[in-house]
Amino acid sequence: MERKNMFFKEHFFKGLITACGAFVIVLTLAIGAFLLYKGLGTFVTYGHSPLEFFFSSDWAPVDGTEGGGKVGAAVYIFGSISTCALALAIATPFSFGAAIFMTEIAPNFGNKLLQPVVELFVGIPSVVYGWVGMTVLVPAIRDLFHLTHGYSVLAAGIVLSVMIFPTITTVTADALRSVPKDYRKAAYGLGATRWQVTYQVVLPAAKNGILTGIVLGLARAFGEALAVAMVIGKTRAFPKNILSPTNNLTAAIASDMGGAMEGGEYNMVLWTMALLLFLISLGFIFIIHFISSRSEQKEKKGKEA
Repeated sequence: MERKNMFFKEHFFKGLITACGAFVIVLTLAIGAFLLYKGLGTFVTYGHSPLEFFFSSDWAPVDGTEGGGKVGAAVYIFGSISTCALALAIATPFSFGAAIFMTEIAPNFGNKLLQPVVELFVGIPSVVYGWVGMTVLVPAIRDLFHLTHGYSVLAAGIVLSVMIFPTITTVTADALRSVPKDYRKAAYGLGATRWQVTYQVVLPAAKNGILTGIVLGLARAFGEALAVAMVIGKTRAFPKNILSPTNNLTAAIASDMGGAMEGGEYNMVLWTMALLLFLISLGFIFIIHFISSRSEQKEKKGKEA
């Protein structure tokens, strides 16, 4: 009787886990298929070219089924790229510094206090980041640079950098901890200083994990909508510099999708922008898997050698 119960439980939970995994795969494929169906309507139903969508800045889609508007989303695409690139440039050095401090300089203090504090940032809602950015950061930028207003690429980049900081820091710290201690002992035995061990031994060995953290942080930045929309200025124009306002893909979708007529040209082009974000996210996932596979191949070659 007990053996039958154990057999039933084993196969039941195995089947349940398999079903959950299959459901996630089917759900992902369904979302992709739905976005393809909706997003391609801009090109198939209304006859616009991909060149117009990606490279034109003329934005005047018709909120109706008659079509004939202009769907150049270059401003939004450039806005997403510029804000995310700036956020990555700001967050990466701080993330590296925090991760190295937690793992190499003060591991006890880092594990007990600093890492829990860093991970706490992940649980803060994005609207809180946006509200703090709008009420504190935007006025500070306005007063510091003597601007009419402080809504800008710089404000969006700083807010995004704070949001992706814990992701990059946590993954980088895990990558540094995964480096075998024998590497450090061997380097110290050869007379290397702590900085030389960190810079010339630990960081190169953890390179693939660090790159994974950077890609995950960039993916988080591309997908953020609310916090960015509150500080970027939402201006349909290319920014002249980082102090100029602009707009991006997520902010445009979040603000305009609710008011666009279902099935109309305006609605379709917003779905096309959503499809673009979905494809960008898939691209980041493939990059992470590529980095992981390279790391596994190097480990196998090292063991075989």
